[in-house]
Amino acid sequence: MRVFIALLGTLLLIGCHVDPLSGKHDPKDPWWELGFIEPFYMEVWVEDSAVEDINGKLLRRTGGGSAAGGDMGYDKEWARGWSGGVGGNGKSVVGADLPKRIFVRWQSVVEPQTYRAWVDVPEEARKIMTTSTNRRCPKTPHQTARYMASVYLGLAPGGIVQVWVRDECHHPVKVARAQGEIEPLGPHLGKSSGHYYPLSENAKRYIEQYGIPYGSW
Repeated sequence: MRVFIALLGTLLLIGCHVDPLSGKHDPKDPWWELGFIEPFYMEVWVEDSAVEDINGKLLRRTGGGSAAGGDMGYDKEWARGWSGGVGGNGKSVVGADLPKRIFVRWQSVVEPQTYRAWVDVPEEARKIMTTSTNRRCPKTPHQTARYMASVYLGLAPGGIVQVWVRDECHHPVKVARAQGEIEPLGPHLGKSSGHYYPLSENAKRYIEQYGIPYGSW
């Protein structure tokens, strides 16, 4: 009888310590994703990127091409600040542990200018990334934790780089900002005779009306 009571007490004690927000056993991807965004109409073309993870492993060509942005019309200065939100399609960084720093080389097509930067990812960001896939959002405890952790690099004219991650409730959290340097070889590392990725007609019209809001990012 005493053994039964002791066992029952142990089970009750364990039950009292079950964390209803734990997502430890929820399905999740073993990797994380890297995505790029741009202020509205401030079009960029990502030529190359790379990741150094916390173990010192360097992964090259981790993503490139266009960045998430949008066309919102011409009734106000949509490009000022990061009002476009944080999201878009990212690419899994397969084989990487959590990021220590990220390299990106991109064309700021609206200027036009080519920049490059190494951006340090702080420990705070890595903690949020880990929590996002291992904890459920307190507002929606019935839903599983995020399937994949994310890092987003915002690329703006003047060589500005902003870094966000998403928390367990899918909210973007700004974790870093960096100033890129001009790539001395120019676009495509000098292999395009100075030609940049083409600027869209919508972006041209916007810039003609409002210009480029340097200093707002």
